[in-house]
Amino acid sequence: MKSNCNCIWVSICSVLLLLLLLLLAGPFTAGSMIQGSPVADEVALAKPLFVDGQAQVVDGFKDPEQWIQHDLWVETTFDTDGDGKLDRMHVDVTRQRQTETEALQVPVIYESSPYFSGTGSNDKKYSWDPSHEVGEKPPRHESPPPMEYQSKRPLMSRRQIERWVPRGFAVVHSASPGTGLSQGCPTVGGDNESLGPKAVIDWLNGRAKGFTTPYGTEEVVASWCTGRVGMTGTSYDGTIPLAAATTGVKGLEVIIPIAPNTSYYHYYRSHGLVRHPGGYIGEDIDVLYDWINSGEPERREYCDCNVRDQEMMEGFDRVTGDYNEFWAGRDYIHDLGPMRAAMLMAHGFNDWNVMPEHSWRIYQAVRAKGLPAQIYYHQGGHGGQPPMEMMNRWFSHYLYGVKNGVPKGPKAWIVREDDERNEPTPYADFPNPRARKVTLHPRPLEDGRGTLVLSGRGKQGLAKIIDDVSLSGEKLARAEQSESRLLFTTPEFTAPLHLSGNARLNIKLACSKPAANLSVWLVSLPWDVSSKKITSNIVTRGWADPQNHESLTDSEPLEPGKFYSLSFDLQPDDQIIPVGQRLGLMIFSSDRDFTLWPEAGTELDIDLDATSLELPIVGGRSALRKAVRPVRRRVRL
Repeated sequence: MKSNCNCIWVSICSVLLLLLLLLLAGPFTAGSMIQGSPVADEVALAKPLFVDGQAQVVDGFKDPEQWIQHDLWVETTFDTDGDGKLDRMHVDVTRQRQTETEALQVPVIYESSPYFSGTGSNDKKYSWDPSHEVGEKPPRHESPPPMEYQSKRPLMSRRQIERWVPRGFAVVHSASPGTGLSQGCPTVGGDNESLGPKAVIDWLNGRAKGFTTPYGTEEVVASWCTGRVGMTGTSYDGTIPLAAATTGVKGLEVIIPIAPNTSYYHYYRSHGLVRHPGGYIGEDIDVLYDWINSGEPERREYCDCNVRDQEMMEGFDRVTGDYNEFWAGRDYIHDLGPMRAAMLMAHGFNDWNVMPEHSWRIYQAVRAKGLPAQIYYHQGGHGGQPPMEMMNRWFSHYLYGVKNGVPKGPKAWIVREDDERNEPTPYADFPNPRARKVTLHPRPLEDGRGTLVLSGRGKQGLAKIIDDVSLSGEKLARAEQSESRLLFTTPEFTAPLHLSGNARLNIKLACSKPAANLSVWLVSLPWDVSSKKITSNIVTRGWADPQNHESLTDSEPLEPGKFYSLSFDLQPDDQIIPVGQRLGLMIFSSDRDFTLWPEAGTELDIDLDATSLELPIVGGRSALRKAVRPVRRRVRL
C-alpha cells in the first residue's frame, strides 16, 4: 500500500509540474502541443469565427467532402392536393461534419423555391393572346403538356451552400408545395406557400415532424440546429421569405428578399389595367401556375381542376382588371400583422419584371410596424443581391448575435448611376428625406413637343392622342412628332437634378371608346441610342385603366366624350439626371411591351389645364430652378 501511494503521489506531482510549465509558456489552444498530428484534428474543435462583424471561412468547415448532406420530408398543417393526408415538403440539408462528430449546433440559411425541379414550356400558345380590345373577354389559351417529374436527391439545389457552410451556417432548401418532390398543389401566392416554409422552420426548432420518406414513419430531427433561421432568395424565391415571415413563425429571425413579388395583383395588373410583366407578354397567374406545376403526376389533375381552372379562372378577372378578394388573398401587405423578423430588402430601380413598387410598399409597411428594416436599391434590372459583406453582417447579427452595428445607421443603401453594385451610397432613408413634391404643368407647342413649367396659369386647352400599339414606347419617345403620344419636356439641365420617390400623374381625359389603355413614361432626353446604361433613357413608368378612375375595386365603362379625372403613382425611383439632359413626360395609350393590343384608332383627349406631374425632387423647387438656370458666360472686353 505504501509503495502504491508513493506512485500516485509522484504521478500527481508530475501532472502539476507539467501544468505549471504550460502556464509559464504562455497562452495556448487545445491541440497546440500536438499540432499537425491526427490527434490535433480531433482535439482542435472547429467553431465559427467573426472578424469585423462578419462570419469568416473556417478551415474545419470548408471541405465539401466533409459536409453532411441529406434530404427529408417535413409534415405541414394542410392538405391541398385532396388525398386526405397532410402535405409534406421536400427538404434538403447541408451541414458541417462537426454537427455530427462534435455536437456543434449552427443556425440555418434557408431558401425555398418552386423552380428547383424545372419549369414549363415557353411556347406563346400557352399564354394569353394580347390582341383584343380592352375590357373584352379574351379567348382561352391552350394548356401545356405535363412537365417531366424529376427526383432530385439528396440535393435539389446547391445555392447558398459554398458561400455559407464554410462560414458556420447550415444551408437548407425546400421545394414549394406541388413542385418537385413536395406534396400539395401550387397556388401561386396561396396560404400553403406561407405555411410550407413555416413548417420547415418549425421542424428546425423541434415543433414539426420530419420523415426520411414522403409517406413513411421514420422520423428525422434537427438536433444540430440552434433554431435560428435566416431566409433569402431572388424573385419568386425572394417572395417566399416574406410569405414565411407573415406567419410570425418563431425562429425566423431575419429575411433578405431580393426583387420579391409581394402582390400578384401588382405583378399582373396596374391601377386597374391588365398589364404583363416585362418580357412576358400574355402571362397571367394561371400561366405561372402551369410554369411551376412539377409535383406528383397523380395529383396534378386534382390541382388543375381546383386551383387553376376553378379558383384562378373564377377569381383573376382578366376583363376588368379590378382588385378583388382573389387578389387581396395574394397580397402580402395584408398579412404583415404577425411578422416579427428583421428585413433587409433589395431591388433594382429598373426592374420591369417585378417592379420596384413591390419592395417599396412592403418596406414602408414593415418600417411602420417598428421592425428593424433597411433597403438596398441598385440601378439595374431584375435580381441583384446586396453586397456579400452586407448580407454577412445581417446574418451574423441576427443568427449568431454578433454586435456589429446592424441595423443601426442609414436605412437606405442606393447604388449611384456609375458605381458598382457592391459600392452603395448610404442615405438616411428612401425616399430621400430632403425630397419634396414639385408640381409641373404641361404647355403645348406646335412642333410636336410641349414644355413642363412650374406655373399652371393660362388656358392650355385640349390635346389628342390616337392609339397605335404597333409603335413601341421607345419609337414614340424618339420621334420628333407623333399623333400617338404627347411629350412635354423641361429645359436642358445645367446642374444635376436628383429624383427620389414616386412621381405622380394627375390627368383629365375623355375617350372615344368605353375602355382604353393609359401609359406614361418619364424619360431622359435626348434619347441615347448607343448607350448601354439602363439609366440613360427611361427614368420610370406607369400604367392605369381610366375605367378605375374612382376605385381599384369597381370599374365602369367610359361614356365616350365624357371627361374623367384620375391620379396614380409611377414606379419609385432614385436617380440623378445629369447636366445636358431634359426630363420628358410622355403620355400615350397602349404600351406594346406591357399592355393589351387593341385595334389602332382609339382617341384620347387630354385636358391640359387639369393635368399635372408631381416630381419628388431632392431640394424641392429651388433645386429644380437651379438645375434649369441658364449658364452665365463671362465675356472678355
